[in-house]
Amino acid sequence: MVKIKRFIECLIPVTACNLKCSYCYVIQRDNRTLKIPDLDYPIEQIGRALSKDRFGGTCYFSICGAGETLMPKYIVDLVKEILKQGHLVNITTNGTLNDRFDELVKIDSDLLKRLNLSFSFHYLELKRTNKLDDFFNNINKIRKAGISFVLQLNLCDEYIPHIEEIKKICLEKVGAYPQIAATRKEINLKDNIELLTELSDDEYIKKGKEFKSPLFDFTIKNFNVKRKEFCYAGDWSFVLNLKTGLLSKCYGTGLSSNIFENPDKKIKFEAIGKNCKSRFCLNSSHFMSLGVIPTIETPTYGELRNRSEANWYQSEEIKSGLNSKLNESNAEYSKIKKIYVTTKYKIIFTAKNILRPIKNVGNIKKMHK
Repeated sequence: MVKIKRFIECLIPVTACNLKCSYCYVIQRDNRTLKIPDLDYPIEQIGRALSKDRFGGTCYFSICGAGETLMPKYIVDLVKEILKQGHLVNITTNGTLNDRFDELVKIDSDLLKRLNLSFSFHYLELKRTNKLDDFFNNINKIRKAGISFVLQLNLCDEYIPHIEEIKKICLEKVGAYPQIAATRKEINLKDNIELLTELSDDEYIKKGKEFKSPLFDFTIKNFNVKRKEFCYAGDWSFVLNLKTGLLSKCYGTGLSSNIFENPDKKIKFEAIGKNCKSRFCLNSSHFMSLGVIPTIETPTYGELRNRSEANWYQSEEIKSGLNSKLNESNAEYSKIKKIYVTTKYKIIFTAKNILRPIKNVGNIKKMHK
């Protein structure tokens, strides 16, 4: 049985993609540069930097690009290296790059037991580009190799007229409805964070509920809910840039360090406590479901994603690991330590806010010299 010690959300800043979905957050922000970045460090060095000894046990690395994650030629070797370290790995993909799946299924079968693929079902783009057959063929290909998977659909208005045909093809091809991700607007976020829809929120939610998706229900429940509880991000979970090696406590803190430069240097694990800087947990279905805020009862990560009736999770390693909680492998802090870290980071963030305007003035003066 596998229990996860830490969860690391991994980003690869690739913006290249062979699809062009209107609801893509990169397209919404007009950030698509079609670039595939090189890694700043050799893959073997990255592997040493992510060893089980350094992280204290088996971790779950979830890898996603700003474009199609499997675009870089080095991605399969990188995934293989992380698997060799003994970790669980997830890859989010649009499921269309046939050669990459041919490479993935050639990885040693013992390693593939710890691999999960999250297939984003971009239905209309797959039809437009004549890649629908490729998509489901690649799911069958990895399924035969014993790789676990999830099928996920970003709910948006353009799919609503096609809901019944989407349900039908998913039942036929993968044995269950897709899990549903709520799609949010990624522009004009200063005042409100909104669902990406012309429908009312109630109408949008009603459409999502047609898929009987635990993932959708959980995401909607936590959408725009500010978290004020003690959070173990920075100790039990992180955000990692796989290009640069910058490890951040979470999305909102702005505190990071390079863990690839010196793989032998000890990583400091310390929670941010009650100092969340995000308006709400930006990826609650990852962080919260894994138990980064243990005082909140949630379904497990696996319960939100797997369709057990269709056997999407094929290995015991994936089933047990993604149904474990982080507090099963980590001791919670004492009351005194909770007060200490919460106060410490409150002071750090306050100081950063005070110094930021001073720094900006200094930069402006340098520009005018």
